[in-house]
Amino acid sequence: MMMKLAAVLLAFALPAMAQDATTEAAAPVITDMALGPVDAKVTIIEYASFTCPHCAAFHETIFKPLKADYIDTGKVRFEFREFYRNRYDLWAGMMARCGGEMRYFGITDILLSTQMEWANSDDATVVVENLKRIGLTAGMNDAALEACMKDEPIAKALVEHFQTNSVADDVQGTPTVFINGVNHSGLDYAGYKAIIDPLLAE
Repeated sequence: MMMKLAAVLLAFALPAMAQDATTEAAAPVITDMALGPVDAKVTIIEYASFTCPHCAAFHETIFKPLKADYIDTGKVRFEFREFYRNRYDLWAGMMARCGGEMRYFGITDILLSTQMEWANSDDATVVVENLKRIGLTAGMNDAALEACMKDEPIAKALVEHFQTNSVADDVQGTPTVFINGVNHSGLDYAGYKAIIDPLLAE
């Protein structure tokens, strides 16, 4: 199933935007975006889809208080792993990464908070333009966005990275949340707090 999804994503990655590769280059290295200290006692990994309503709800009701109470205070490291359910997810991930690490989580916040606005169309061209507008709002320019969203090597590398991580961690849906390597999905904020606090006290 994951292999089939990856093939579909790449086949329809950038409609009407494909560019011919003129030079051979090394495959881009993809890293997961993260907040918080590398040596934190607790590491939270969230697999999320930019078009998943449950992920948008998680972002609003759980991630934001987690960030305020644990991540911004340096107690916890948080890693965000993009899960591509469809091509809109892939395009959103490509656009978010165009802004670099400094802008990434701000753009992610916009993508999840305005999910029903930018992704609510069956017209791929409309969605791409909506994503570009978000990029412009975040301080990027037209040329940078155009180049980023036409970058086939990045698209392929992102899909391969997503596939490798998702298979290794047996992620079947989103949001999926790991705390220190253990799957703790489906909890409310109090539930996550009850797991995190004892780990920090060890």
